[in-house]
Amino acid sequence: MSHVEHKESSAGIQARCAVITLSDTRNEASDTSGAKIKALLGAEHHLVSFYSIIRDEPRELGVLLEELISSGDVDVILTNGGTGISRRDHTIPVIEKHLTTVLAGFGELFRMLSYQQIGSSAMMSRAVAGIAKDKLVFAMPGSTAAVELAMTKLILPELRHLLGQMRK
Repeated sequence: MSHVEHKESSAGIQARCAVITLSDTRNEASDTSGAKIKALLGAEHHLVSFYSIIRDEPRELGVLLEELISSGDVDVILTNGGTGISRRDHTIPVIEKHLTTVLAGFGELFRMLSYQQIGSSAMMSRAVAGIAKDKLVFAMPGSTAAVELAMTKLILPELRHLLGQMRK
């Protein structure tokens, strides 16, 4: 079966998604990155079954991830924020602790594409993706441009195919 046939066999899959914005300052009105994720998912006919803005606090994120990973209503967890190198960026270690399978290509490709847009500062992104139990997890930077890049170039083109492969 060709790559195209593989992807076509997953065409009818609709993902149930949880969107989490990690920020100490954003609220629903100012969360342009979370809004962008939700809009892009909706345009592809995926469902947003959960949305929250939480502080970039390891314990808070860990508890929420455990709830979502155990939920029967979520297939994909998409986070934005907390992927940099500042002292307040705790997202990646918390997410990595929950991953049973790392999709290393996501971070590698994201940084490559990001480099084309913003140059060498792309190396500061610790964007990561993987599988936690039976859920896909994507951790993206908090900037709206970075979210749009990750969603349109990497996540959405493969989301149905990834879920189809996981369900085999």
